[in-house]
Amino acid sequence: MATDWLGSIVSINCGDSLGVYQGRVSAVDQISQTISLTRPFHNGVKCLVPEVTFRAGDITELKILQIPGPGDSKQSGELQHTELGIPGIGCQVGTNQNGTGKLLKKPTSSAPQAIPRRTDMKNQEVVISPQQQQCSKSYMDRHLESLNQSKGFRRRHNSWSSSSRHPNQVTPKKSGLKNGQMKSKDDECFGDDIEEIPDTDFDFEGNLALFDKAAVFEEIDTYERRSGTRSRGTPNERPARYRHDENILESEPVVYRRIVVPQNTNKEFCTDSGLVVPSVSYELHKKVLSVAEKHGLTLERRLEMTGVCASQMALSLLGGPNRLNPKNVHQRPTVALLCGPHVKGAQGISCGRHLSNHDVHVILFLPNFVKMLESITNELNLFSKTQGQQVSSVKDLPDTPVDLVINCLDCHENAFLRDQPWYKAAVDWANQNRAPVLSIDPPMSEMEQGIDAKWSLALGLPLPLGERAGRVYLCDIGIPQKVFQEVGINYHSPFGCKFVIPLHST
Repeated sequence: MATDWLGSIVSINCGDSLGVYQGRVSAVDQISQTISLTRPFHNGVKCLVPEVTFRAGDITELKILQIPGPGDSKQSGELQHTELGIPGIGCQVGTNQNGTGKLLKKPTSSAPQAIPRRTDMKNQEVVISPQQQQCSKSYMDRHLESLNQSKGFRRRHNSWSSSSRHPNQVTPKKSGLKNGQMKSKDDECFGDDIEEIPDTDFDFEGNLALFDKAAVFEEIDTYERRSGTRSRGTPNERPARYRHDENILESEPVVYRRIVVPQNTNKEFCTDSGLVVPSVSYELHKKVLSVAEKHGLTLERRLEMTGVCASQMALSLLGGPNRLNPKNVHQRPTVALLCGPHVKGAQGISCGRHLSNHDVHVILFLPNFVKMLESITNELNLFSKTQGQQVSSVKDLPDTPVDLVINCLDCHENAFLRDQPWYKAAVDWANQNRAPVLSIDPPMSEMEQGIDAKWSLALGLPLPLGERAGRVYLCDIGIPQKVFQEVGINYHSPFGCKFVIPLHST
C-alpha cells in the first residue's frame, strides 16, 4: 500500500516550529514510520536540499494535493512553482480506510490546451464547484487579509501625504484612462509569475577563473600595435611632453662631467641638473685667482662680484619680495655682519653695502686696527655712505636675535687671529644669538670653524668643505674659461642662467 502513494504531491504541516512542507513523495518506510519528499518547498520557498525526510511524530497534518494518473511516471515529473505556491487550490481531500488523505480531482487530458490571455479569462464565466470553494476558502481568507492590510497602509500613506502637502502645492490631474483599462494593462505587464529560484548561489570565483586576463590583454595590445589606436582604460605609456625651451629633435647624449681638474680630490658636488662639480685644493684655487688677476680680473672687481652674489643670496634667505616690499616697512630685516681684517672681511663689507642699498638694516662688526688693508679701507669708505651701522665692540651688537648673521671672520692663512679676544667674543655672540648663519668663502674642512654655518657660499670652484659648512652654494665671480684652461682645468660653466646655484654632496 505504501508504494501506491509514490509520486503524489503532498503538503505536510509540521506545526508552528517546523512549518509547512510541500513536495513529491519519493519514499515511504512503514517500519521506521518516515516519509521522504523530493524537490521540497518550505513555506512556499524552494529548499536548497533535493530531498527531505519526515518522521510520523513530527507530522501534524498531511494533505494530498495530486495523485499521479495511470500514464504519469511515479518517479519523474517536475514540480511546478505554481502548483506548490498555493496549497490546496482546486482540490478536495477525503479520508480512506487507512486514514490517509485522498485527492478527489477530475483527471486531466494529456493533450495540449490553449492558454487564454488574462484579459480573455476575465470575460469568461468560471464555474467553481462547492468542493473547490471549500478547498480554496482558507487561501482566499489569507489573501483578503493581506489586501486589507495593504489598503490600510495606503489609506494611512494617503492621509499622511495629504496632511503634509504644502497649501500652495498644485495637485496633478489624473489621466483620462479608466480604472479598468489601467488595471488590465497592469495585469498584462506585471501579472506573470516569477521564475523559479535557483538551487545554488552563483559561483563568482569559478566563473572568474574561466576568464584569461593575460590572453585578453595580449589581444588588445596586438590590436593597438596594428591599428595604432589606444583603447579606453588599458594601460599605456604617456606621450612625451616638452617644455617651451626643450628641443623635440634628438640630440647628443648629455655629458654630466664637464669640469675636470688635474688633481683629483675626494670631495665632489653636483648641481640640480646633475652636472658634477669637483672641489679643488686651496693652492689650486689661489693659483686660479692670481692668473685671473694677471689678465685683468683685479681684486676690486672680484670683491664687487662677490658682494653682489652674496647680497643676492642673502636677500633670498631673508624672504625676497614677500619680505622686502613697500607694504612691509615695519618688517625691515636686520643683518649682523661679522668681518675680520683681511680680504674675506672686505668681501663681507661689500655684501653689507649692497644689502643696505636694498633697505636692509645692516650692523657691521669690524675690530679696530692701527693699519688696515687698502681693500678694506676702500670698502669702508663706500659703506659709510649708506645707512648701515658700524661697531668695533661686541657689546654694541644687538642682544635680541637678528634675521641673519653673515660670517666673514675666518681666513685661509692668518690662523693666529682665532686666538684674539675680539674673535672669541664675536664667536660667542653669534652662537648665543641663535640666528641662521651664512659663511662667505669659508676655509677648508681641515681648519676649525668657530661658528657653525647653515649656508656657505663658495667662489668659482668649491673647496673640500666639511659638515660644519652647512649647505654649499657656488657663485660666479666672472673668471673666464681660458683662465681655467691655463691652470690645467677643463672647465665648462655649470651656472646656466644663474649667478648662484646650490650644490649637493655626492
